[in-house]
Amino acid sequence: MPGIQPKAREGAFLWLIKILAGLSIVIVLGIHFVVNHLVAPEGLLNYSDVVRYYQNPWVVTMEIFFLITVVTHALIGIRSILLDLNPSDSLLSIINLILAVAGVGAVTYGIWLALEIASRGQ
Repeated sequence: MPGIQPKAREGAFLWLIKILAGLSIVIVLGIHFVVNHLVAPEGLLNYSDVVRYYQNPWVVTMEIFFLITVVTHALIGIRSILLDLNPSDSLLSIINLILAVAGVGAVTYGIWLALEIASRGQ
């Protein structure tokens, strides 16, 4: 059946990671919305509320996991879209490198930011 199998050159491993990341995003996004907008009084509207919220190590862990899954899912999705253009193997190698560097950069910055916010409350 089309649409439920990996694309050519995508590979089953990346396809599986994309699917699992998408499922994780739905679950963690639900938790994120409930905790941030339904449980917290008046939602997390200002910086001091966010700093206080980040004092819980489970929150920091969840937000970092959320960041990693969103970046992973997005970049594998972009790669999958670019595969539709049927790039040459050498161009695909360059695309892979660019996406990997962008992903590592985004995740590194996001983790640093989450830890920095968490450290502000101590």
